[in-house]
Amino acid sequence: MSDTVTDKVEELFWHPRVQALPPLARSAVEVVRFIYVIIRDVVSGNITLRAMGLVYVTILSIVPVIAVIFSILKGFGIHKRIEPLLYKFLEPMGEKGVEITDQIIGLVDNVQGNVLAGAGLILLFFTTISMAQKVEDSFNFVWRVDRPRGIAQRMTEYLSLILIGPVVMVTAIALLASVRSNQIVQELADIAPVGETLLLIGQIAPYVLVCLGFTLVYWFLPNTRVRFWPAAIGGLSGGMLWASCGSLFTTFVVGSTRTNSIYATFAILIMVLIWLYLCWLILLIGAMVSFYAQNPEHMRLGYRQISLGSRQRERIAVGLMAVVAAAFRDGAPQPTPASAAEAAKLPTLIVLPVMNRLIAAKLLNRTRKDELFPQRDPGSITLREVIAAVRDPQKIDVYPLGQWPDFVMQVSARMDAALERELGDRSIYDLLESE
Repeated sequence: MSDTVTDKVEELFWHPRVQALPPLARSAVEVVRFIYVIIRDVVSGNITLRAMGLVYVTILSIVPVIAVIFSILKGFGIHKRIEPLLYKFLEPMGEKGVEITDQIIGLVDNVQGNVLAGAGLILLFFTTISMAQKVEDSFNFVWRVDRPRGIAQRMTEYLSLILIGPVVMVTAIALLASVRSNQIVQELADIAPVGETLLLIGQIAPYVLVCLGFTLVYWFLPNTRVRFWPAAIGGLSGGMLWASCGSLFTTFVVGSTRTNSIYATFAILIMVLIWLYLCWLILLIGAMVSFYAQNPEHMRLGYRQISLGSRQRERIAVGLMAVVAAAFRDGAPQPTPASAAEAAKLPTLIVLPVMNRLIAAKLLNRTRKDELFPQRDPGSITLREVIAAVRDPQKIDVYPLGQWPDFVMQVSARMDAALERELGDRSIYDLLESE
């Protein structure tokens, strides 16, 4: 999609007249606009590249990850219940899915018997955590989070997810199976209306579990605060898309005799790679849906290169320092980059570059909890320093100012002198007290 076409479409979707439309028409435009944004971001290539990278990680890590999960479930005596989940995941591949599942289970049994002890156990857990980290990195990219969890937090949360997640998932499936086999339920099923209802619930239940699983992933994995309802919207979208693509892929596999004749014994591998790619792509698309549901102000910007003007950078710098200093003075909770951007009605991606320059100038400090503090007493931080943080070179810059003709340097010097006369020695606290 060319930039010219994109600009024209977005001018149409975000035209001020859209807000003046009747409620029903405005809602329809917003839904179409939301779908357009998802398609635009997928076509741009960033999400598809992330999905391809996760396919590579999955191929390398699938056996160690399943081996660790098997070992955990084995302690509860329910390790064999993981096999039906694998069959279900590879069901769109038909008979080949059964064959691949059997091979994976065989490999896992070998790993458990020969390696799962001592250094081998550490290696397996390291591989599993590395895969979780790569998945988190992709979700952080979707959510515009600029730094991952700390090492200690990563270890504890990932291990909790790996240790508890499979047990909860398999237990839920076992409970569903036990309810179906309950004598009272079977007797109720003999009654025609109740039986049809139970049959419908039994058919819907797996998809509900998939949507719930997607929701929990979107809620937990990004290293930022995700509200439940946006995560649920993304989970429902991702789960339904996954189920629909599974049906279509099954049809494709059944009718792909030409693929088998071309690739011969490699056909299974090609099918597995395609299916894994589709699964990761769908998971990331659902994450995009949840992100835009929570942050609609990012919809027009998408993943495009941010181009800020000098005036905008200076305004963000002064505003950000003022918000942080006000919270520090009043003893209120310190803002995060996301909350400060949300209060200013700006995408977080626009605020982050300015924030990094303030940090590099030793005016701002960002804690591990993502809170922003002044790095020294705001009464000693002058407005000139704040403006200079975004105008002058910092340690994050690669190139110096350069050598220009004298008349250019004189213009720059006069601008600096005018700015100094206007701002004087006013501090951030002076600015807050004047307001």
